[in-house]
Amino acid sequence: MEYTFLATAPFGLEAIVARELEELGFHDRTVENGRVYFKADPLGALRCNLWLRTADRVMWVVGQFQAETFDELFEGTKALPWSDWLPRGARFPIEGRSVKSQLSSVPACQSIVKKAIATKLTETYRDSWLEETGPTFSVEVSLLKDQVTLAIDTSGQGLHKRGYRVETGPAPIKETLAAALVLLSRWKAHRPFSDPMCGSGTIAIEAAWIGAGIAPGLLRSFSMESFGWLSTQEIHDIRDEAEAVKEHIPPMNITATDIDAHAAALTTQHALLAGVGKYIQVSQQPLRQFSPVDPYGCLVSNPPYGERMGEDREVRMLYRQLGEIMRKQETWSTFILTSHEEFERLYGKRAEKNRKLYNGRIECHFYQYLGPLPPRPKKESEQQAHLA
Repeated sequence: MEYTFLATAPFGLEAIVARELEELGFHDRTVENGRVYFKADPLGALRCNLWLRTADRVMWVVGQFQAETFDELFEGTKALPWSDWLPRGARFPIEGRSVKSQLSSVPACQSIVKKAIATKLTETYRDSWLEETGPTFSVEVSLLKDQVTLAIDTSGQGLHKRGYRVETGPAPIKETLAAALVLLSRWKAHRPFSDPMCGSGTIAIEAAWIGAGIAPGLLRSFSMESFGWLSTQEIHDIRDEAEAVKEHIPPMNITATDIDAHAAALTTQHALLAGVGKYIQVSQQPLRQFSPVDPYGCLVSNPPYGERMGEDREVRMLYRQLGEIMRKQETWSTFILTSHEEFERLYGKRAEKNRKLYNGRIECHFYQYLGPLPPRPKKESEQQAHLA
């Protein structure tokens, strides 16, 4: 049986999440700000948790209704068949958000929803007290223009928690955003890839996982695995299917460098934990020494923004240096995420494309300088000419 789910996403990445869902075979999708609705069965929901690279969470939508008063919120919530979803003893913490709605107090909305669910479960199970000692079903109440959406979180921890990052640098980028930058670059495994300001290595590792076709959720578990929706065998089968991909990883040329020795060491550690250590060449190296030999490469980086006091001068020099280096690499494509308003001027060239994204709460732009694509292999060119 199919249910309605939604994949949450940072603003600006909804189309990327929708494209990922399409590639996973979920064609019935609706895109809204910060979320993508889709239809799936429980096995499909687990597949999405396992394979989506850029979504924050996968939520199971259990109810939607209008509410302008707390009474309407209580009654609309209580009317839902919670005992069909929450077993006796289930823990059900409530998360909430409210945007442009009459019910603007999020704590109050959370309290009302908690009370309504507890009342319904008490009536159904005929328990005078609910012992929340079982599996966790985290419930989200979301209000947008008085439209209430109630959903159960199937992910648990946010999907950016891949399981390979034990420590971060001073300005970390979420794994989901790093994957989005790589996907937006349209990089493929047959091209060289580099991040010369790699920090703790997140972008390079996500690129390696994308190039290798490794499921980003393979190192972790999801809350829905304890819901009782799927048998142990079904869960093992879908994970074994993802593990099998590792047997056919193509060769890749990925480099990650940073001027900071600790950052380079972290990148090495994280790459090993992610299972892609042998595919990423890591070294301590200042940006000025970046001089790739192979043509038609792809540089994707999240350099310092100069947001901290005293950093702006160094950051300006860094951006100028990057522009000078990449102007000599005519066959390379460059993709930079930064919040610095003068990046293009300092880099010395206007970007072909410019996309607004958010790194946490920081409004950034993803500057895209598109180099030529590598020539097609001779056999492919001859085959296409023959078909023409």
